[in-house]
Parts: sequence; C-alpha cells; structure tokens
Amino acid sequence: MDVDKLKAILAALQGTDVSRLIWVSGQETLDLRLGPPPATTAVHAVPMAAPMAPPLHVQAANPHPPAAPAPSAAPPPPPPAGRPAEDKKTFTVNSPFVGTFYRSASPDSPPFVDVGQVVKKGQVLCIVEAMKLMNEIESEQPGRLMEVLVQNGSPVEYGEPLFRLEPV
Repeated sequence: MDVDKLKAILAALQGTDVSRLIWVSGQETLDLRLGPPPATTAVHAVPMAAPMAPPLHVQAANPHPPAAPAPSAAPPPPPPAGRPAEDKKTFTVNSPFVGTFYRSASPDSPPFVDVGQVVKKGQVLCIVEAMKLMNEIESEQPGRLMEVLVQNGSPVEYGEPLFRLEPV
C-alpha cells in the first residue's frame, strides 16, 4: 500500500468516532485500530492451523458491539471475568476478541481443559482465532472448570463468556 494513501486514510479518521477500519483491496488487507488497546487479557499468538478466506467487504467496527439476541427462556448472562456471580461463588473467562472459539490446538488434539479440572493462573483454556491469528486465552486466576459456555468452532463476540469456573 502507498504510504501517502495510508497517511490520507489516517488523517480522514482523526476526529471521528471510528475505532476500527478493515479495508480489503485485491490481495491487500488493511486493518486499522485507533484509540486505547482492548481489555487486558493474557494473549499469545500461535501458528495458524488452516488458512481462512479473506474478508470480502470493508467494515468500520462499532465501538459498542450489538448484543446477541437471547432466547426468551435463557438465563441471564454470567458476570464479567473475575467477578463472582451473585447466586454462586463462580467467575467467568470472557472472550477478548471477536473470532472463532476452539477448545484445542488442532482437531486431533485433546481440549486444553475439561469440566471438573482445576486450572492454574496463566494456564491456556482455549484459542480464539481472530484476524487469521490463533490467540491463546489464559485463566486470570486459579479455579475449577464448572462449565464450557461455547460450542467448539462457534463464533464468539467481544466480552462473551467462554467458561464458568469456581475459585479454588
């Protein structure tokens, strides 16, 4: 991409409410993120298992992602990560990205964690694939895995609860 074109795009975005812009032109993809970095969660990039098709459109991200529609009989969503639930002494680990949730490093590998297993602070719980990068999601505190809240291979939203754990 031409540096002058990039400078013009950045100048056009200054002073706007746009926090993210994905621009696809032929084989080139430009992903701009403006403003403060996302919530603090330990993340490590790992090699990608399989290639993905490139995005087919330009998208300006909404800084306030829409809420996912909930079935009428569904229970309320679990609390944010690290905060205890009011009815039980549990906490959730939430997705720091919009992406695809994977319980293991590859389809042939066992899950990183299973229900009932005690996890340590910093232990890898899953991978969220975002922007063609495999991001390891780690536990921010020790706990016993009570429930996996997302199905393997499902898309996840920013802040969506992935696991429910009880402190140990």
